Amino acid sequence: MRIRICYMVAGLLALGATLSGASRPAAAADLGLVTKAPVGTCTEIVFTCENGRQYPLCPRAVSVEGEVVTASLLTGHSGGVHVRLVPMGVGYRYAGHGIWLDGFRENALLNFGKHHQVACAIAH
Repeated sequence: MRIRICYMVAGLLALGATLSGASRPAAAADLGLVTKAPVGTCTEIVFTCENGRQYPLCPRAVSVEGEVVTASLLTGHSGGVHVRLVPMGVGYRYAGHGIWLDGFRENALLNFGKHHQVACAIAH
């Protein structure tokens, strides 16, 4: 009986800490890129990188809030690479087969495998 009371008290304390507002609400920049363009449009989100190339992000699925959930990152190699939003604490990550894009607001790093990355910025 005493153990059950201890577990109940611990559970209530954990619930109270969770509901107390200790964590801040997530902003759009923390969750992913936001678009107002229709799905399939490749002109709104374009990454201009230091290697002199541009990489458009073509949304495939968008959340109710307008966040890009899945997309094609046009790299010039066979059309594009399918990427998916990976939940992050701060910033965003879109990952696909052999490629991923880590960013925060307008700045991003485009990674081609483990040993090659390029700094990029979103061009509007």
